[in-house]
Amino acid sequence: MPKVNTNFNDRTIEYKQLLIDFKALLKKNTLKFTIQREVILETMYNSDEHLTPEALHHLIQEKYPDLKTGIATVYRTLSLLEDSNMVTSLSFGAQGKKYELGAKEHHDHLICTECGNITEFVDEQIEKRQHKIADELGFKMSDHSMQIYGLCKNCQK
Repeated sequence: MPKVNTNFNDRTIEYKQLLIDFKALLKKNTLKFTIQREVILETMYNSDEHLTPEALHHLIQEKYPDLKTGIATVYRTLSLLEDSNMVTSLSFGAQGKKYELGAKEHHDHLICTECGNITEFVDEQIEKRQHKIADELGFKMSDHSMQIYGLCKNCQK
């Protein structure tokens, strides 16, 4: 059975809280807590990438070859996590969605329309300007996301 790292550092404490929240979410939705669902959450937590359900499934199969985790379980778990804002997704139209853990600090995305590469960035001036625009227009902003589409350096060559 897969084991989650239990060293007591900030990252472990953060994961433990995420796991507590996940168990509460499952209970609220009258779903069972299973090792497969925990591995899905843990893999998302430990990934720095934006993952498709298929890529996530592949990572799990590589890391835990004896753990029977179906692609349907991955899809259902990601849907539940997204509905509860524990993960967020970026839509790629017919190509589907890529997911990332929602617990990360706010950031925006540069998305290559050729290769699908996603680059995260933070720009304080953009953040301030968005809030100023919302204030000027009498709009109470609760959340936002910025996605800039174009060609990455590699695809421009």
